[in-house]
Amino acid sequence: MNDTSRACGLTVDSEYVELAVEVFSMLADPTRVRIILALRDSEMSVGDLAILTDRSQAAVSQHLAKLRMARIVTPRHEGTKAYYRLVDEHARQLVADAIFQAQHTLDGSPAHHVAGVKDAPDA
Repeated sequence: MNDTSRACGLTVDSEYVELAVEVFSMLADPTRVRIILALRDSEMSVGDLAILTDRSQAAVSQHLAKLRMARIVTPRHEGTKAYYRLVDEHARQLVADAIFQAQHTLDGSPAHHVAGVKDAPDA
């Protein structure tokens, strides 16, 4: 194991393993994954997220509250509207990698292996 792996917590005895499991647990919901996909490139209002995910505003607000508590999203308030964005690129990458892994189970040659595909691991 190299020093970089140890410094980043990428060891079997890492103090971050339990927290990482909590992150996976937080992402183990289709609506939350869809919200993260929607927020990949820009911030969005609760109403826009509700339309995009085909969920009620109340349901989207509840999911956003959980994602906010997990420090995955953060709000920006403008008057009475709240706009949400991803805190950093890590949730975006986790969801992209999960989608790419899912594609491997269905496709012989997944689209993300094609050069130039946005979010592709090697693009």
